[in-house]
Amino acid sequence: MAGQFQQRRGRSRGGPSREREVKEFEQKVLEVARVTRVTAGGKRMRFRVLAVIGDLKGRVGFAVAKGSDVSQAITKATTRAKKNLITIVTVNDTIPHAVTIKHGASRLILKPAPRGTGIIAGGVVRPIFELSGVGNVVSKLLGTRNKINNVSATFKALQMLRTQSPSRAPRVKEAPEQAQQQPQ
Repeated sequence: MAGQFQQRRGRSRGGPSREREVKEFEQKVLEVARVTRVTAGGKRMRFRVLAVIGDLKGRVGFAVAKGSDVSQAITKATTRAKKNLITIVTVNDTIPHAVTIKHGASRLILKPAPRGTGIIAGGVVRPIFELSGVGNVVSKLLGTRNKINNVSATFKALQMLRTQSPSRAPRVKEAPEQAQQQPQ
């Protein structure tokens, strides 16, 4: 009977579990903005949230959501970001090749970096690479400071990454017919 009592002592009584829940994704809120819509009855205020999630193993996603309060908007943004995950191609803890992209008014340059360099990035690019698990990369944001456009440009650039850079791709040999015709 004493054994049963000791087992019961550790349990909670119907409340939420006190054990630490293991999260699949880490999340960061990059921007919270108060937005209003003017209607006939006055102004309707809501909150817009830009959130990024990542598993520190190469998967990362982002979303923008609105809600009547900040916590509702954050929850909506994180659930939407889980539906928009992309996988980042990495080689030796960095990106495989340099990428330059223009999205809207923002321009982004991403370059691979040697081991030990770390993440040299500013603005919203740094948290994206921190949450993705890429350890060494150099980036530069040019143009607008609009966070939503900059995050969109970063994700567009990450989707362009391939395992081999286009300049180092193996060249296709000439067809044997063309090679035979040239010596004549």
